[in-house]
Formats: sequence, C-alpha cells, structure tokens
Amino acid sequence: MIDRIEELERQATAAIDEATTTVALEQVRVQFLGRKAELPNLLRSVSDLPPQERGAVGKRANEARKALEAAIGERVAGLEATELDARLIADRIDVTLPGDPPQPVGRLHVLTQTRREIEDVFLGLGFSVLEGPEVETVHYNFDALNHAPTHPARGRTDTFYTGDGDVLRTHTSPMQIRAMEQYPPPLYVIIPGRVYRRDSDATHTPQFHQVEGLAVDKDITLADLKGTLLDFSRAIFGAEREVRLRPHFFPFTEPSVEIDVSCFNCKRNGEPCQVCKGTGWLEILGAGMVDPNVFAYVAEHGYDPEEIQGFAFGMGIERIAALKYGIPDIRTLYTNDVRVLEQFG
Repeated sequence: MIDRIEELERQATAAIDEATTTVALEQVRVQFLGRKAELPNLLRSVSDLPPQERGAVGKRANEARKALEAAIGERVAGLEATELDARLIADRIDVTLPGDPPQPVGRLHVLTQTRREIEDVFLGLGFSVLEGPEVETVHYNFDALNHAPTHPARGRTDTFYTGDGDVLRTHTSPMQIRAMEQYPPPLYVIIPGRVYRRDSDATHTPQFHQVEGLAVDKDITLADLKGTLLDFSRAIFGAEREVRLRPHFFPFTEPSVEIDVSCFNCKRNGEPCQVCKGTGWLEILGAGMVDPNVFAYVAEHGYDPEEIQGFAFGMGIERIAALKYGIPDIRTLYTNDVRVLEQFG
C-alpha cells in the first residue's frame, strides 16, 4: 500500500512539473486529489487495513497529500506571475499614440479667450495686470470707493455677505484701492476676475467676470480715457469702430460716463439691427475720472488729489463676448453645451 502511495506521489509530481498553465494544474489537482482520485480513496480505506498497518499507511498518505497540495500551490503562484507578466506585455497600451477614434483638441472657453484678448490689448497700452481676493471687506468693496451708507448695492438683496460681515466682491474695483496702497503713482493697471451679485436673467448671472482699469498720473483728462477706450474698442471690435461718452453716475468717479461703441452689426448687414435697436451704438462699459474722495483714502500713499488725476473703467467680460460673438443669452456661456463651446477657440 505504501509503495502505491509513493508511486502516485511521483506521478503527480511529474504532472505538476509538466503543467504550463493554471488550468492544467487544476486538472492535475482533480486527477490526483479530487474526490474520486486514488490517493484520497486510499486514505478513506485505511480503516479496512489490519491494525498494525493503519498508522504507517495513513501517515504516509497524509504526507503525500500535503506535499502535493503544497507543490500545486507553489506551481500555481509561479504560473500566475508568469501569465500576468505575459498579459501585461501583450496588453500594454502606448499612451503616446493618438486616440481611436481621434479626440478633438481642447480649446479655451470663450470667456477665457475674451479675457486674454482684453488683457493683451491693455498690456500693449502699457497697463499691468493685477488680481485680488474674491472675498472682500466692506471697507475695500464700498467705503473706500465712496459708496454712501445708504447705497442700494450694500443691501443684502443685492450683495452676498459672509457670516463674519465680509462680502463676495461686487466688482474688481477694490483692487484699485489695494494697488494704490501698495504702489505709488504713476499707476496703470487692469484687474480681471470673478464678481458676484444677486442677479439672474438673460443678461445677468449671479457670478460673472469683470475687468476694471485704473490710470493715475499727472495731467490725466477725459481725453486720455476716450483715447484709451477707442484703441481698446478698435482692437476688440474692429478698426472702424468709434466710441462716444454719455453722462452717467458712479460713486467712485466724477464726472462719470457710459461708453458706447459704434454698432458693427449694422455695418455688417447694411441696415439698422436689433442688437443696437436701430441707434447705431452699443453700450460696452462704464467709466469716469477718479473721484477726489477716493484719492483721499490713499492720500498718505502719495495720491494727493491736488497733484494727480486718474480715470477708471469697468466692463463685463460676458458682455464683451456676447457682443463680439453675437450670443443672445449669456447664461449659454455656463451650460457647458459642446455645440456652443466648439464654435470658439
């Protein structure tokens, strides 16, 4: 009986060594250690042997079974590692190859594209680009910009307030004050960024983008403002554009003006259009000469209103993009509709 057990162990060991796949090893396991295999049946029949043989035969059969199970386990581990290596080599993906089907190249969102175009124009005019915090103190957002305590923009129906009394900035103008506190005149800067107001309709969104501009120097006049914005308008909307100034009111400028650009859509169609409602002009931004009261907040930093003057302006990037590209509803810019976004960039 022991001789037969050792013969079965030799046959199983040879079969294990010859197996080249985990599937083949599983077949070896069934053949030699399965329920109907000879070795397990020998273990079950030990009780039928004479008492003096039972111990030796049972011990040898158990040793053979454990040795075969260990050998199969080691062989399975080795084959699995080999199969994995082979599969990794066969399934390797070259990530440097183009996609299949080829994927379209990404592009800038129209708002980012428009912002960069605006920045490029003013950089060419000698302005620097600054950025500031989106959560502002009431001092920088309202007080230092000459907003009266009863100004409607201070109301919680118009402005988002934080729990500690700060605000989500309603314009990027606060950075004008911060810039004057940090840099002495002359100063020529634009400040692009996100701003927040409680508005939502076809021409307003609660979060949008602005570019504020500030120029401070000696002998600055409205003519300098008009010339600067004329160059800007022609760079953005076309070389034939003209600008006009209309009286207006802003707390931080005096005098204040609205800036219109001659309608490029009418010229395109040869007749009055619905964009300008037949007036021939499109409103693009607000501007004006910096109010002396604003300079008073930064007089200790070299901004004496008796010696220097300045102009400021502010525009919505969404509005510039909508006018330039004929977008009727600015909410379209935030819907992530690929049919819209693929038209730009």
